[in-house]
Formats: sequence, C-alpha cells, structure tokens
Amino acid sequence: MTELGAVASAQSTRFAVRSPLADIVWLCLFVDGGETRHPMERNGPDWTIELPGNLSGTRYGYRAAGEWGPSHEQWFDPAKLLVDPYAVELDRRFVQDPRLGIYGEDTADIVPRAIVPAPMEPLPKEPPVFARGGLVYELNVRAFTIRHPEVPEHVRGTVGALAHPAVIAHLKKLSVNAVELMPVVAWVDERHLKPLGLVNAWGYNPVAMMALDPGLCPGGVAELRDTVAALHAEGIGVLLDVVFNHSGESDMGGGVLSLRGLDNAAYAHAPDGTLINDTGCGNTLDFANPAVRRLALDTMRHFVAHCGIDGFRFDLAPVMARSPGFEPAAPIFAEIEDDPLLTDRVLIAEPWDIGPNGYHLGNFPAHWLEWNDRFRDDVRRFWKGEEGIGTLATRLAGSSDVFGPHQPHSDCRSVNFLAAHDGFTLADVVSYAHRHNEANGENNRDGHGENFSWNNGVEGPTDNPVVLAERKADLKALLGTLFASTGTIMLTAGDEFGRSQQGNNNAYCQDNALGWVDWENRDIALEDYVAELSARRHGRLRSFARFPDKVRWLTGEGQLMTVEDWEHPNGHSFIYDAEAEEDSGEGELRVEICRARHLVAIDFTA
Repeated sequence: MTELGAVASAQSTRFAVRSPLADIVWLCLFVDGGETRHPMERNGPDWTIELPGNLSGTRYGYRAAGEWGPSHEQWFDPAKLLVDPYAVELDRRFVQDPRLGIYGEDTADIVPRAIVPAPMEPLPKEPPVFARGGLVYELNVRAFTIRHPEVPEHVRGTVGALAHPAVIAHLKKLSVNAVELMPVVAWVDERHLKPLGLVNAWGYNPVAMMALDPGLCPGGVAELRDTVAALHAEGIGVLLDVVFNHSGESDMGGGVLSLRGLDNAAYAHAPDGTLINDTGCGNTLDFANPAVRRLALDTMRHFVAHCGIDGFRFDLAPVMARSPGFEPAAPIFAEIEDDPLLTDRVLIAEPWDIGPNGYHLGNFPAHWLEWNDRFRDDVRRFWKGEEGIGTLATRLAGSSDVFGPHQPHSDCRSVNFLAAHDGFTLADVVSYAHRHNEANGENNRDGHGENFSWNNGVEGPTDNPVVLAERKADLKALLGTLFASTGTIMLTAGDEFGRSQQGNNNAYCQDNALGWVDWENRDIALEDYVAELSARRHGRLRSFARFPDKVRWLTGEGQLMTVEDWEHPNGHSFIYDAEAEEDSGEGELRVEICRARHLVAIDFTA
C-alpha cells in the first residue's frame, strides 16, 4: 500500500496522493515566490513522484485535472491549489473566498501550502496517562489562555501556552487527569460568517485532518509534542477532539480545497448524487469508503506516534459507523481495536448526529466512553425541580439504564458532564432561562432551544444579593453532584470559577471577550470549592461503588429509603452511601443531597 503524504529522506523526497478518477495530477512546489509544477505518475488510485534531495521545509500543494461536473460528483479544476489530505503542517491559515468555488479561478494565492515535514522518529510507545474514571478538562486552546495574565503575551492563545507553569498549576489545583483540546487542526470559516464580521472560534470545520492550525500551533508538530510531554510530566493526559464526520468544503456551494478536488467519493452521496448531510455542515465523510477510514486511522496514528496523544474525543461519532445507517459492528471500530498503536487509547464518543436515527447513547463498543447528555439534562432538571430522586440516583450511580445494569461501576462508560463548549456555561445555566445569541447574527435562532436552565427570578447579570446567593448555591449543588457521580467526569474550562458567555449558548463564532476565559474576574471562592471537591474525589471515588450491591440509598434521617420515598416526586433529602472495596483501605463515601437547601455535602469517613 502506498504511503501517502510527503516523506523526506537524506537522498530524496517522495510525494503520494490519492485521486483515483483524475486524468493528471501535478505536484506544485513553491520556492522563492514561484510555483513549479511536476506531473505525477499514476499508481492505481494513487499518484506519486520522487524528487532528489531532502526537501524538508518546502511548501507544496497539488493540482488535479479531469471532469468538472458537480451535479454528477466530479470537481476537477486545475486552477485550484489543493491541500494534501495528509499534510501535517501548513504555512498559513485557511480563508474563506468566493473564488474557492468558481471554476477556473486560480486559488494559489489564498490556499495554504503544506510544508514537507522533516524526518521524525516516533516516540516510544507508552500507555495512556489518563484512565477512565478521572476528571477530563475540556478547553479551547485560544480562548483558554488569550487573557491569562501570567502567560507571556507572545505565547497566549497557542498550544505552547498550555505548558506554562501557571496553566499547569491551575490544572493541578483542580486535580485534572486529562485536558481535552477542542480542535487544533486547520479549519475554514463557514461562508456566512465573513459578511457578519465573525469567524469560527471553535475549529469544528476542518479541511486537512492532521494539519495543525498555524495560528493555534505555530511551532507545528514539535510544539504539540513538547506540550504533551510537559503535561505528561505532571501526570496530566492529553486528548484531542477530532472531527472526522465532515470537512469545511461544505455543500454544493462550498469551495474546492482538498478532498473535493482530488477524490470527491470521500463524501457520502445519496443515490441521486446529492450530498448526504448527517452533520448539519453540508457534507458527511463516508466511512463505508476504506480510504476515508484509512485517513482517520492514519490521523490518529500520527498524533499518537509523533505527539504522544493519550486518546480522542470524536465529534458526531455515529457518522463513523454510518453506511448510511448506524451499525454497532462498523468496520472502523474493529480497525481501531486491532491497531497496535491505537488499541489502548482513550476513545470518547459524542454519540449523536442529526441524521436519521442519529441518537446512539449506549450503543458504542464496550471499551469506548460516551458523552452522557442524559446526565446533563436530568441533573439540571432535578435541581430545577422538574425531576425526581429515582432519576437522579440512576445518573449518580452510572446510568445503568443506558449502559447496562451488570457493568462494574469501575468500568463505567459514562462521561458525566453538566456543561460543554456547546451550550450554556454552567454559570449561565443558573442565570438565564433563555438563550441570548443575538451576537451571532442569526436573530437568536441558532443554538439549543431547550436548556433546562433557570434564572432565579432575574434574567442575566444582577446586583441583587439574594439572587446571587441562590445562584452560588445552585452552582455548588450542580458541581457537587457532578463530582459525586460514578464514571468519568468532564468540566469545561472556566466553569470552576463562574465563567459566563452572557447567555450565548452557541459561541462558536465569538473569538472575542464573550468567548474567552476571563482570568482576572474569576470567582476564587468557587474555584477553591471545586478544587476541594476534586481533591476529595481524586483517587478515592473511583474505588467506591464497584458493584451495585455496595451502594445504599438513605433518607436524610439515615434510614433505608422505602418505595414511598423513591416515588416522592420532590424528595427533600437523601444520602448516597457507597461502601469501599475491602482492600482499598478507605471508608465510606457519603453524599447528602437536599434540594430545598441546595446542599451537596461529600464526606469520606475512614
């Protein structure tokens, strides 16, 4: 099988790209401001060329000629400079431009050029630093450090900033077990954003799956690798949020940037030739196509072998098992499990997409973790007063109704969270009854409509001390419930100190103060409370409640709960009493939950 991408050695540099239906493909080298085109040789579905010398650092791209017929799935246009799908570094960021979608308009001046990577030895194979059951800290690389006062200005907003001692100190204060980085590969803005004066701030619109974004990671692969090493040295794992479900080339009105101009069969099409849109982003990558699965697997291998990544969170993960319907035994799952580099990695599914029958919480393989939105919604509804004790108990104990009643709790597959990048911040959950996305330019139509949120009588900011006290109590109750739950837990950066987005629950296009973490005005008392919760949980809670019969549910008076207690729709107080393992040397975990007083008291007794 041809090794795709650009591979340099001391004597020569070899380029290979897949384009099975092209009539001709050119390698385009950019040196001293000029472009030189080299016709490539067909090798089955691939095109290859080998040039003398080590061309590390050289800028390159491809052009492909063939049929131009978008209505029947062909987009060949030799005027389009195409990014190598296997590029690992680019010389600039993507920009949105109408010329990207107009036949015959040359795009060499606006499309990034890939950089030939220097030869790099793989890192020694090590087991993941992170294990299920710990605390995952989700963060947007740029937004997390762009306003951090202790990080040098020239480093803020980059992957390298995560290795700064002040950032690591904060992560260690919270007993974080792994950071989950929102997309760090290069993306292009959606077409509608530029006229609104907005940009994509989250990165969920990639073009080349393994090409690091030069704005977030200006030091390329070496910067990511060094940052991972610095975090590993402190016992903190690194997970990458990857988007394998679609690309930024979008729908029929989108541009020709990479796969569309090389191998448009990578995208899923209906029998009439129209693009399938199970992602809401205009296109869907077709995981029934072995070449698409290979690209995804090679991307994961690259980040593990060359950067030491501990695992991956898969955006809209059901797409990976669609052909076109979801299949729990999809080939990609077995291919990951059988791969020696990937088999031990942490794998986290966002288990839903917007396609037909797209909700699949609990349906991924047994060794995968899954974002549990049932936990998010039911815990919010409990503290809002709309859900009963029985449902909360199920969520606290690992969601057996979703993941199975006989699964050992220490192997619980649930990733419990109360807020994520997509939706209200946790502080906004208790401050806004309705979304306020006016700044997004879509007349407040975008984002989730049902958030199970509340405002304690005042919508948004207030100086009312009573309302502020109620909100603080609500936040502590929500956070205490999260840290008391069985399974892996996830906290989004800034939620530990009351970060707000002013009610915006879809801040993907807010690369500004609205979406940035405000370090100067954080609630230190709340941050300290979360640090205490995490310290108590760290290394202890995961050893509790290994089996369902080790858990007792007591009334607030310490009596075993009766059927009547369970059926009370607004049960006032109960205690989650989990016995430790016999050989753990630890005592009981007692969690007292009282909705009337917003109390979540966690007590470990020896």
